Amino acid sequence: MSVTAEPTSAEPRHDHSAPANDLAGQEVLRPHAEDAFAQELAALAAHDDRPRPARWKLSPWAVATYLLGGTLPDGTAITPKYVGPRRIVEVAVTTLATDRALLLLGVPGTAKTWVSEHLAAAVSGDSTLLVQGTAGTPEEAIRYGWNYAQLLAHGPSRAALVPSPVMRAMAEGMTARVEELTRIPADVQDSLITILSEKTLPIPELGQEVQAVRGFSLIATANDRDRGVNELSSALRRRFNSVVLPLPESVEAEVDIVARRVDQIGRSLDLPAAPDGIDEIRRVVTVFRELRAGITSDGRTKVKSPSGTLSPAEAISVVTNGLALATHFGDGVLRPADVAAGLLGAVVRDPAADRVVWQEYLEAVVRERAGWADFYRACREVSA
Repeated sequence: MSVTAEPTSAEPRHDHSAPANDLAGQEVLRPHAEDAFAQELAALAAHDDRPRPARWKLSPWAVATYLLGGTLPDGTAITPKYVGPRRIVEVAVTTLATDRALLLLGVPGTAKTWVSEHLAAAVSGDSTLLVQGTAGTPEEAIRYGWNYAQLLAHGPSRAALVPSPVMRAMAEGMTARVEELTRIPADVQDSLITILSEKTLPIPELGQEVQAVRGFSLIATANDRDRGVNELSSALRRRFNSVVLPLPESVEAEVDIVARRVDQIGRSLDLPAAPDGIDEIRRVVTVFRELRAGITSDGRTKVKSPSGTLSPAEAISVVTNGLALATHFGDGVLRPADVAAGLLGAVVRDPAADRVVWQEYLEAVVRERAGWADFYRACREVSA
């Protein structure tokens, strides 16, 4: 017996008109993508005359434009949400327009979650159908659970069933998201196989099933550092189209990413803009890139790499923290002393091995670099 699930009291729909957490009149710290960029999404929808897959809010072309940025015919500017190869975004969007699930792969900090959220917001207008993967994620988080008070009082019934975000997405033709898929135990991961291959979710306790309606898609993320934690079975991996999100190719691209995100985060925290901070952003990015690559940007000096990933996400955190220091304990200008402590914390994850790597890099590279004297002194001071 097939059923199409309708929202019940146990499955509230995402209501964009109501403030999150019922904090009426208070601003949330981080709005969902569909709320933060509602004007851009509305402008794209108004100008979007291309074919849209069933239940999509925008056409694939408009979804790609939303992520990559552009200018609409009326002059509306669409800000880039992802800075990287256009083809990667096009492949990801096209995957969602087929019956394949999408797996975003990459090292930590390559914007997998960010891209996943914005894809769901642009495609379905709702990025909140989310399963967060951990070592303790149960099968109920992917399939369904039960309201035990209802279950004990009346037995198995639709009213007692608590749908997972994936079940809701199937029933409503929406996009579900599974974060950190490889951190979920293998037997729980495999509960996705039937969902992705047969597009159905059996409910044996009721003798029913929920069949996915057109528009249903699933986006999962996994990072390369989790290889060997809970590897995907070959059966499950075949159900996904994998797209690898790379680290930025150039210093300029990474500086642009960090500067954009720091500006967005700073505005949400009421921190003033730091137009003079681009030099410090460039230094942080340069340090991260050289330590990641194991060689200086001019190719002349080999350096040791620390144990951390030193991703753009970590660079954003270092610079944002530095901006907060400059605002609250300085003169509002981002200086080397403001980013030095955060930089040390990002690089030195293993107190024994990484501290040696950092000290050698400071003395062999930073100390000798023209124009970096203040930066060297600030880093030496916090490293002492």
